Amino acid sequence: MRVGVTGANGFLGWHVRCALKARGGVDVVPIGRETLSDRSQLDVALRNVDAVLHLAGVNRADPMSLRADNESLARLLTASLDRLGLRPLIEYANSTQSGNGTAYGDGKAAAANVLASWGQAAGVPLLDIRLPNLFGEHGRPHYNSVVATFCHELASGRTPAVHVDRVVDLLHVQDAVDRMLNLLDVKHCGVVTTHPRSMMVSGILDLLRGFSQLYAAGEIPDIVDPVDRALFNTYRSFCFPRRFPVFPRVHSDARGSLFECVRGHGSETQVFCSSTRPDAVRGNHFHLRKIERFLVLHGHAEITLRRLFDDEVLRFTVSGELPAIVDMPTMWTHAIRNTGSGDLTTLFWADELLDVTDADTHPEPVEVAEIPV
Repeated sequence: MRVGVTGANGFLGWHVRCALKARGGVDVVPIGRETLSDRSQLDVALRNVDAVLHLAGVNRADPMSLRADNESLARLLTASLDRLGLRPLIEYANSTQSGNGTAYGDGKAAAANVLASWGQAAGVPLLDIRLPNLFGEHGRPHYNSVVATFCHELASGRTPAVHVDRVVDLLHVQDAVDRMLNLLDVKHCGVVTTHPRSMMVSGILDLLRGFSQLYAAGEIPDIVDPVDRALFNTYRSFCFPRRFPVFPRVHSDARGSLFECVRGHGSETQVFCSSTRPDAVRGNHFHLRKIERFLVLHGHAEITLRRLFDDEVLRFTVSGELPAIVDMPTMWTHAIRNTGSGDLTTLFWADELLDVTDADTHPEPVEVAEIPV
């Protein structure tokens, strides 16, 4: 299946690409703003697509641009499809604010009308999914959501404040993406809503403050609730990599030494150890939801990580001589290599028990040179 994704470099677009990479079997065509505005590039990108996820939109601009630009993006898309003679299924990432009388809401509604009218004339029904405030890993502070702003401030050591306390409807971006892709699988059409969690802004900040205090010492908060885990993963994304590795306090006496690897609050967890031979590598995979911690007990190792769709590889040199904790952010592929001359002993911790039918472990090389072209 070949799927075009407009707005592929934005917050929602990046998360969609992560989820599609995890699913596999989909040829994803990322379409950024530059491609959308170039007629020839857009025609090349859309050639032979089976479906289009139209995620591109304008969120911050003067009132006239908010309406006109969102509508214009939809017209650019449908004009290209007409030139190519294509009739793919279109899924439009609309907003719960669509048609609410604001410039943004009117702009989103205008784009929906363009797509629906084109679909009616072309005989292709539109899937119009109304999304609330989305939050998630690597959101832009002061732009994507109040969650991103609070996480950025807390991770930077600042003291965020609530200026206007009100109820907001929150949905983790990966939950929204799951809903979108499941609807696409069954070729659903029409207007679809989602089921967000309503929270007070002050309640969100209190929760994130608690996460920040515990995680500063390497502790894992109570994340049994899926929304709490999503908020914690979002906060963790703002802590990485500058807060790692974490060096736990080592207690020593005549018998030897002792240190704590994980202190978890409330969740089912799994701890396991591995022995790795010299120069052997474990990992080269990523997770969408799972929280994983590495701690070398004996030997020398290099832990490598790369954020999906980025080229930069981060490297941590660790050893059993100085215990060091490195947590794996979601949607970062990661690996550990034995760089010593003897066996490497590593302790691993995950926040959920392994379910072989839903392991949330997706193969992806860390080193860019190893990725097939």
